[in-house]
Amino acid sequence: MKRPLSLLSALLLLVLALPTVAATDISTAKPKAAALPVPQEEKSVTHHRLTIDARTIRYTASAGNLLVDNDKGEPIGSFFYVAYTEDGVKNLSRRPVTFLFNGGPGSSSIWLHMGSFGPVRVVTSDAQATPPPPYDLVSNQYSLLDKSDLVFIDAIGTGFSRIVGQGTPKDFYGTDTDIKSFGKFIERYVTLNNRWDSPKFLLGESYGTTRAAGLVDWLQTKGMAFNGVILQSSWLNGFVDFPGPPFSLDLPYELYLPTMAAVAWYHDKLPHKPADLPVFLQQVRQFALGDYARALDQGDKLPSADTQAIAQKLHDYSGLPVQYILDAKLRITPDRFEKELLRGEQRTTGRLDARFLGIDYDAAGETPGYDASGSAIGPAYTAAFHWYLANDLNYKTDLGYKVENFREVNRHWDNGQQIDGQKFPLMDVEDNLRQAMTENPHLKVFSANGYFDFATPFFETEYDLDHMGLDASLQKNISYGYYQSGHMIYLHVPALAKYKADIAKFYDRATNH
Repeated sequence: MKRPLSLLSALLLLVLALPTVAATDISTAKPKAAALPVPQEEKSVTHHRLTIDARTIRYTASAGNLLVDNDKGEPIGSFFYVAYTEDGVKNLSRRPVTFLFNGGPGSSSIWLHMGSFGPVRVVTSDAQATPPPPYDLVSNQYSLLDKSDLVFIDAIGTGFSRIVGQGTPKDFYGTDTDIKSFGKFIERYVTLNNRWDSPKFLLGESYGTTRAAGLVDWLQTKGMAFNGVILQSSWLNGFVDFPGPPFSLDLPYELYLPTMAAVAWYHDKLPHKPADLPVFLQQVRQFALGDYARALDQGDKLPSADTQAIAQKLHDYSGLPVQYILDAKLRITPDRFEKELLRGEQRTTGRLDARFLGIDYDAAGETPGYDASGSAIGPAYTAAFHWYLANDLNYKTDLGYKVENFREVNRHWDNGQQIDGQKFPLMDVEDNLRQAMTENPHLKVFSANGYFDFATPFFETEYDLDHMGLDASLQKNISYGYYQSGHMIYLHVPALAKYKADIAKFYDRATNH
């Protein structure tokens, strides 16, 4: 149907008026912001050796920066990285390379770098605050250098990574732009270092798993296939966590319950503590998505007798008082649990790692005043890294190293994601991972989980990976590891040893085809 002539005339008059408006806007527009400094690409190269299982590995450490461009070819970001590459490798197509990063958003990658699989490791106290300096750096017998070259990357806005040139926060601070910028860095690194034909892996921790799941999909669409992805302490779907949108409703309570049970088990707060933790947690999983889920689905119509029975079962699995559970209408948030479990002892449990204990000024409060696990290790990692950077890596710069930059990064962060051409308010990278695994049916995924992690509960990770819509023939490509530790699995050395052994086997599977 044609529009009425009067409407067409009005539109024509509006178009004719636009040049005058545009001229006025141009004359009063603010001048374009001056470009930020663009640093040279530089690196410090040093040589070292490491012994793992009686094998001595000679390797080169390269600490430096690489620039990434916008779609116009203009530099907008400078990524800081530290790469460890084995010396004397004649055929790089047989030597894997792994890209590792933490998350936040707003965290540098010193946690993985100095705690997990790098060639040196900072020694911290187990499940308690590490004393002040001096700190000890030791050769890391659990390093992955026997399996792969390693490239630790700091996200823009963290570490020494900076926005440069005409870059803006919008180019980096968001689900999609973060993935794209990391993808461009990896493309540059692989090209400059002749690694296109090397087996490739991604290892992300926390929000780094969000990045890794999106990144493997982004890079594979650019022609760069991957052998494996390691997801440590995963956050893959913002719609099923606290505080998700209204339609998530009771699901987060169900998905956090097994972590509460594991923590109560660790602190000896269960009425009848079982000997076998994995077997016990399987029972809790079944209850969480079974009787507990059905009870919460009934809302206020749940009969009082059933309410009492569910509260008793929650007491058996969480160690919390029955009356407290009833007062909370059977719904315990993780922060309340962290406060309540040890209330009689005037202690709280950590969020990132509930093995750590905190002391709150207000013992009667509802939630902890701070995360005891984060405070316990931060200074040790920060000081040890600065010492290592200057003395072992010989890296010099006038920049300040931003260990964490949550305030700035999160102030600009876009939590949404473009999915199938539509912008959603929260991220969900499950489909990115499904797509990557579908188009590359050889891609292997390893999910590493700490039992005592309230930031990214293991049962939520299982739920997310079980709801990707992955074809049955590909489900065998996902494997799991569980550890008696928290978010940063490597803080508990026995867990780190098991973690290394598990992913050493994973690397063998992912490169044997």
